[in-house]
Amino acid sequence: MADRRSGSISTRKLPQQARSTELVAAILEAAVQVLAKEGAQRFTTARVADKAGVSVGSLYQYFPNKAAILFRLQSDEWRQTSQMLHDILEDRRDPPPKRLRRLVVAFIRSECDEAEVRGALDDAAPLYRDAPEARAARGAMDGTMAAFMREAAPRSSEAVRVRAAELITSTLAAVGKDYSSRPRRADEIADYADAVADMLCAYLKTLRRG
Repeated sequence: MADRRSGSISTRKLPQQARSTELVAAILEAAVQVLAKEGAQRFTTARVADKAGVSVGSLYQYFPNKAAILFRLQSDEWRQTSQMLHDILEDRRDPPPKRLRRLVVAFIRSECDEAEVRGALDDAAPLYRDAPEARAARGAMDGTMAAFMREAAPRSSEAVRVRAAELITSTLAAVGKDYSSRPRRADEIADYADAVADMLCAYLKTLRRG
């Protein structure tokens, strides 16, 4: 993949004025469109700038290279997913099994809704997956799941809960990626999500027994 101006994945500067904020938003919207259409291999800052109707120089004021744009898109996706995990798993109005079911359904639906962009971001992951920013984003999601497992399976050992959290998150990621690899109808998504939720909730039930 070409278009490497530097190794940084951080933005050059944060927008301070409304006009700058609108420019960054336009760049990111254009980046999503280019990524969905062209894929990670043909994604370039020039194509993004052209789609956004701005100069490459204006784009580079905020994003030093395409890796920075892609990481911003990925970090925004991670942030949304992390917030979804937090909102669902920490909603103590429902018992843990019901919360886990809600999470499975919401996650698989979102994977299918945003399949093109998420698939392209997976292809681009080598550009930023080992960066400190990426590890911090993943850590936030891991922390939410760990806290949920401590509540959901208090009789299990910490080692078992850690393993369970890893198994649930890795299973969701794998099945979500595989299932969203082609278009699905809404009823198909609902049925599949329910089946995955049945499986994971049955596993959680065994953990809750200790």
